[in-house]
Amino acid sequence: MSRHKHRHAGFTLVELIMVMVITGILSAVVVVFMKRPVDQYMDIARRAEMTDIADTALRRIGRDIRIAVPNSVRLPTPEGSTYIEFLPTKSGGRYRAAPAPSGTAQCGGTLAEDILDFAIADSCFEIIGPAIDFAVGDRIVVGSTQFDGNPPYDSSATGVLRAYTGTAGSQTVVNISGTQFPSSAQLPGQRFDVVPGDQQAVTYACENVGGAVDGTGTLRRYWAYGFNVVQVVPPLAGSSALLADKISACSIVYSMVSPRDALVVISLTITRGGESISLYQEIHVNNMP
Repeated sequence: MSRHKHRHAGFTLVELIMVMVITGILSAVVVVFMKRPVDQYMDIARRAEMTDIADTALRRIGRDIRIAVPNSVRLPTPEGSTYIEFLPTKSGGRYRAAPAPSGTAQCGGTLAEDILDFAIADSCFEIIGPAIDFAVGDRIVVGSTQFDGNPPYDSSATGVLRAYTGTAGSQTVVNISGTQFPSSAQLPGQRFDVVPGDQQAVTYACENVGGAVDGTGTLRRYWAYGFNVVQVVPPLAGSSALLADKISACSIVYSMVSPRDALVVISLTITRGGESISLYQEIHVNNMP
């Protein structure tokens, strides 16, 4: 009988080492060729994210400022500030300036009491036009014409801000705190604005701005901190929300284009990992009460 010897095939140690060396070389080649596209993809993604953050923040600021109470936009310094404050609006309308020829008195008594009388401390007037939905805590601004930005925040006899004291809900009359308006608030347009009580004054603030490799600043929105006759920065109370971080540069300029028009110019730079993106936006402000 003959015996057959079976040989079991396999890798030798030398063959295994050669495979490992070749695999390492191929991996290194792949890494060299793939590194640049991957880095470019990461750079593009980072730039896109920073651009989106800055663009969203500037759009939010622009949307708020465009519907602000006329002449309520103010900065601590006219140029290069990092703070901007204004009064937002949720609605507005026209007040009755002359008694209706007939009908039912809305403010009680006679039809003459439905007008907004600037000669007395009037506390009620009729809305000319559709009803307005009010909430507890709302404020009314009438005849904001002063360019220094302070009267819309002032509820005294020298200011044009008054507390809404009527009932919440849809109303055709406006009840306000009974402080006489200054004569400068009586305008041919007969308009008033409603400031939402849950917002009150609003401030956008770039704070702790700086940094070369990574920005150190933040962009925040402050609201519901009340009404300060003289601007306070940063606001001392209320609520706040973070809109953007990694801010390395920020500038806000408010300039008067004409007696009734103004321009807010905002530039914002975000820096991450030594790379920066800068956005610039111009916001038209209509100061016609």
